[in-house]
Order: sequence, then C-alpha cells, then structure tokens
Amino acid sequence: MKSDIHPNYQNVSITCSCGNVIETRSTRAEDFLVDVCSKCHPFYTGTQKVADTGGQIDKFKQRFGVISSRKKS
Repeated sequence: MKSDIHPNYQNVSITCSCGNVIETRSTRAEDFLVDVCSKCHPFYTGTQKVADTGGQIDKFKQRFGVISSRKKS
C-alpha cells in the first residue's frame, strides 16, 4: 500500500436529538448530530404504528356503508 494517501481515522461522538451519545471512529474529523437513533426510532423501540389500515375502497365502505348493487328480478 502507498503511504500517506489514506484519511485519518479518528474518534468522534454522534449525538442524537433524544440525547443519546454514540462513541465511534470515523474519517470525519468532527462530532456530529443525528435526528434519529436506535434508542428513539419507533421501529427499534417497538412503538411503530401501521399507517395504512385499508385501501380506498375499504375507506369508502366504512364511510358510506356497503351498498348492494344486485338487480332485483
């Protein structure tokens, strides 16, 4: 390998908006902030909610009820 071509690999701290601090190593020479981490993300905490509870047809049926389209003979 060639010498002196690789970036410096330094200790950095990543701070989440929830207050969690993660110590790691990076080529980025400064500490930085993130919005979401594994301590506060709903997927990892188990508080994730299903946003899609039904399609457009189901929403229509809930709103207006089931209307029969059968012809009476």
